[in-house]
Amino acid sequence: MDLPVMPPLRPMLAKSVKGVPAADSVEGGFSYEPKWDGFRAIVFRDGDDVVIASRSTKELTRYFPDVVAAVKDNLPERIVVDAEIVIAIDGRLDFDSLSQRIHPAESRVNLLAEQTPASLVAFDLIAIDDESLLDAAFSARRERLERVMAGASAPVHVTRRTLDAAEAEEWFDQFEGAGLDGVVAKRLDGPYAPNGRTMLKIKHSRTADVVVAGYRLHKTSTPERPLLGSMLLGLYADDGRLQHVGVCASFSEARRAELLEELDPLRVEFADHPWGAWQDEAAQASGRLPGGQSRWTGTKDLSFVPLAPKRVVEVGYEHMEGDRFRHTAQFKRWRDDREPESCGYAQLEQVVGYDLADVMR
Repeated sequence: MDLPVMPPLRPMLAKSVKGVPAADSVEGGFSYEPKWDGFRAIVFRDGDDVVIASRSTKELTRYFPDVVAAVKDNLPERIVVDAEIVIAIDGRLDFDSLSQRIHPAESRVNLLAEQTPASLVAFDLIAIDDESLLDAAFSARRERLERVMAGASAPVHVTRRTLDAAEAEEWFDQFEGAGLDGVVAKRLDGPYAPNGRTMLKIKHSRTADVVVAGYRLHKTSTPERPLLGSMLLGLYADDGRLQHVGVCASFSEARRAELLEELDPLRVEFADHPWGAWQDEAAQASGRLPGGQSRWTGTKDLSFVPLAPKRVVEVGYEHMEGDRFRHTAQFKRWRDDREPESCGYAQLEQVVGYDLADVMR
């Protein structure tokens, strides 16, 4: 492979802001795009050689043979694009199906590629032929992207975009129903800045009251100074079972020590815990319980300390992926005024559905 921009290359990043910024709030103006919820991917193609690199520069190529084939069918011979790999199920993005692709067995990957094929949504052009576009303004990169991919067809797409902040506001509200994350704003005059947080992202923000049902120790925890790493969260389903919905983390070191001391009196044995079956392989295969190993972390120990589900915490979250929080939740405050049994799914905001095909058009 011999391209004007070569791997490894870290993608340009975004910082969170509240609300869609006005187009005239920066010199040169903004371009707005839907924020896709998938795997960030920089795709390098030089003839038959295709490399798909993740946000952390790790190769994803072997996990997406269907995307490799689509790249060869739809992209120019020599190109580098910034994009997102997504999978749609029933007209909505499905991150869980996407994450299942990270599997060590090639036969399993190939089967999933047939059963749940992925799509590639391109949103920036980094290089074409012998030309690097890293220093070009985004307005020029976007115009070139549309031109060189004019003949592309599904499963390869060029993301929608608008220069109208009011339309971006509408997208922020509507596209969540198709599983999208929010909206991204890019400076029209900005160069491509690898690993630089020069874009703006506007994401949904909600709160929920959830039950604390366990914790994991922090990676820096020691027997002499134990520190809490994350709290495991649960919500009660209609059948009365406590479902694992995610974790909250990101505490200061002092707060980690305080929380551990505060929660330790609630420790119970697994036999007395709603998730006591977490060590059972069949239960783990169902994906309904925490613990065990993860295909993301290899042999990392994800076991946890079980707690009696007696304390309620208010957390901030962005959106749900099925019956779980899509991302790590943020601790807001203890809710000692709430009974744990009152913390169910009914409190969560129901997002109005939206057909993903209308986003990808």
